[in-house]
Amino acid sequence: MSIHDIDIKGKKVFIRVDFNVPMEGAKITDDRRIEAAVPTIEYVLDQGCSIVLASHMGRPDGKVVPELSLAPIAARLAEILDHKVEFVAEAVGPEVQTIVSKLKPGHIVMLENLRFYPDEEKNGIEFGRELAS
Repeated sequence: MSIHDIDIKGKKVFIRVDFNVPMEGAKITDDRRIEAAVPTIEYVLDQGCSIVLASHMGRPDGKVVPELSLAPIAARLAEILDHKVEFVAEAVGPEVQTIVSKLKPGHIVMLENLRFYPDEEKNGIEFGRELAS
């Protein structure tokens, strides 16, 4: 089964991507993983959806490590897609819920590094529920 087998027209779609790309400082040195996600993202956009993207980067052990922020990834994805990608400096919480609740078709939001949250690597059920909400 693939995303093409699911009726997603007009829905909000949460996509877990692998944007754990090599970087030197804030510069991406190899964006192949970002490029690999583009066909799926474009397909979802073509279906009239809004998109919430989530990924991890590195192993910050549940702590915020500015060098592992996904902000540069969101900027690079926006360049590749030639489409605005809104970066949210959190992955869960009231601010994220407010932003996601207001998403309109064609909008893309990228959440901050999931590994900034200790429960992500523990596969915490509550963390999963927060992401799903």
